[in-house]
Amino acid sequence: MTQAAELFIGRTVHERRTPRHRFAYRVALMMIDLERLEEADRQARLFSVNRFNLYGFHERDHGPRDGSSLISWARSQFEQAGINAHSARIRLLCSPRVAGYVFNPISIYFAEQDGRLHGVIYQVHNTFGDSHAYIVPAGGGRRESHSADKVFHVSPFFDVSGRYDFMLRQPNDRFKLVIRKQTESGPDFLATMALKARALTSPALLGLFASQPFSTLKTIGAIHFEALRLWLKGARYHSRPTPPGKPSLGQRTSKSDTPGLGQYRH
Repeated sequence: MTQAAELFIGRTVHERRTPRHRFAYRVALMMIDLERLEEADRQARLFSVNRFNLYGFHERDHGPRDGSSLISWARSQFEQAGINAHSARIRLLCSPRVAGYVFNPISIYFAEQDGRLHGVIYQVHNTFGDSHAYIVPAGGGRRESHSADKVFHVSPFFDVSGRYDFMLRQPNDRFKLVIRKQTESGPDFLATMALKARALTSPALLGLFASQPFSTLKTIGAIHFEALRLWLKGARYHSRPTPPGKPSLGQRTSKSDTPGLGQYRH
């Protein structure tokens, strides 16, 4: 059995078509089994669940963000979308709190039964404090492709239109995700993430803090810095609309439905 909580370290790349813009940076995420929070809380002296530490995980940072049971919320979201998750293992890939601070551009929930992937929730956050969940079914494969209409404001330099195409590899010792935004005139945005699992231990956390201190502040700073670069390149600004009140349901797709994504191998 894997650890109740693991580190996932790697790199993310974002590419925009118009205006041309690209950036890449290192990321340090964690994967936590939502049924094993008490075990995760005892796993390392520098890591805690729902209390302060150098690194931590707080349920109120995710889902409804009210401190209620996160696994109950996730299962409810899956069930309402028609995905049987009553007895499923629910894992969450997200950013950990660092010295009490966190910002999660995206949190990903995996519903797994007997080792097979049955559903995914992408909970997307923006810097305005809004969040939105895209819920998609999975077919039990190691590699999954699916899509969902974009309905949530993420960047002020993109309007709320188009479709997201997703392609992922079920996380084990590695995780790979590709997200492409598709419009009527073609793809205009691509994001990739490639991560490797590492044991979550106090020595590993000390090393991570030494190499990436206050990573949350770095993430927020990078978002605003890249926004400034886009503005200087002449990208059009879009005001923040009212966020949708309900989660979105996506659908499974085949590789032929998402042309161009197959080149990003897992």
